[in-house]
Formats: sequence, C-alpha cells, structure tokens
Amino acid sequence: MIRLEQILTPGRSLVNVPGGSKKRVLEQIAQLIARELPDLDAQTLFENLIAREKLGSTGFGNGIAIPHCRLAGCASPISAVLRLEAPVDFDAIDGAPVDLLFVLLVPQAATDEHLELLRQIASMLDRGDVRERLRQAPDNDALYAVVVDAQNGR
Repeated sequence: MIRLEQILTPGRSLVNVPGGSKKRVLEQIAQLIARELPDLDAQTLFENLIAREKLGSTGFGNGIAIPHCRLAGCASPISAVLRLEAPVDFDAIDGAPVDLLFVLLVPQAATDEHLELLRQIASMLDRGDVRERLRQAPDNDALYAVVVDAQNGR
C-alpha cells in the first residue's frame, strides 16, 4: 500500500506561503511542483487543479483544503503540503478560510491509489492535535516531520 510520506518531500513542504486568493494559491502550487518535476508543465497543472475546483471546492473544513487532480504525464502520485501566511477563502464546506493545503496529483489511471491517499490525508487531518502541530511547525523540515509522525500514528 502506498503511503503519503513516500510521495511527499521536505522540498514540497512549505510554511508561510503567501496566500492572497484561492487562484493565486493554486498557481503557486503548480509552479512549486513544476520546479521540482520539470516534466510537468505548471500551466497544465494549474488548469487541472482549477478544473477540479469547478466540480466542487476541495475545502475540507477546519481551515484545510486538499486540492487534487488526475494528470496525464504524471508517472506516480505526488504530494505537497503548504501552510499559508494568512488564510484565504476557499469556498470550504464549513465556510472557514483555509491555511493548510495538502496537494495530491495522481496519474490518469490511479483510481484506487488516489482514493487511498485521499483517505490517509483526510484521516490524519481529522486529528486536532495534528492540525495544531502543522500550524505550529516553525519551518519546512518541521512541517514535513509532522506529516511523517502523524502517518506513523504519533
């Protein structure tokens, strides 16, 4: 079974990301991932994330969003985690602005993996203590470490 920490890297775990708007945040996510994985095009990635949001907000409640999409040309699942400098409106189910984002990109065909990874992210973020530790992490490495610890039941 695939696990979240296998597809997340410290380089894709960022604190104090400038927010601004939902659209701006999704643009930054696309650029971040395209920088690390040059075979993925930032514009295509952004368009895919926006298209997914149009189906319904990925704002999950408790200040969290899980932007995700399937992507042609994506060889294996990729994740990123961002904590925004200031929360942005994300049309979340509970109406709360979002400051924590978990991004999930999966290959076009990876349906079971996709659902399993979304389940792992959602069950981890259901824990108030984990959300609190993510919000308190002083730097990128600490943010990444919180995710790995939470995945290991700590």
